Amino acid sequence: MIDGQQPTEHILQYFSFAHLPPHLAAISAPFAYLAKQTIMTLPRNPERTVALRKLLESKDAAVRAAITVDPQQSAHMVGQSHAESMLNPDDR
Repeated sequence: MIDGQQPTEHILQYFSFAHLPPHLAAISAPFAYLAKQTIMTLPRNPERTVALRKLLESKDAAVRAAITVDPQQSAHMVGQSHAESMLNPDDR
């Protein structure tokens, strides 16, 4: 500890979600909370690091699951640009 503060955890930067659209931030936020709880409650050691990395992998997978296009939808999107296919239909 420096000046009574917890050491900074480099991995926490990957749990930020303020930059995400609201529907993805809602998915990501619980993972950020759990990462902070993990850091606050467990001693710093290799197993905590593994736990945080696996939590990060889980968060990434959950966000990807939310943006993954259904194969039937992707057949419908042939001819659209990638950017257009990622837009909410209401935004087009």
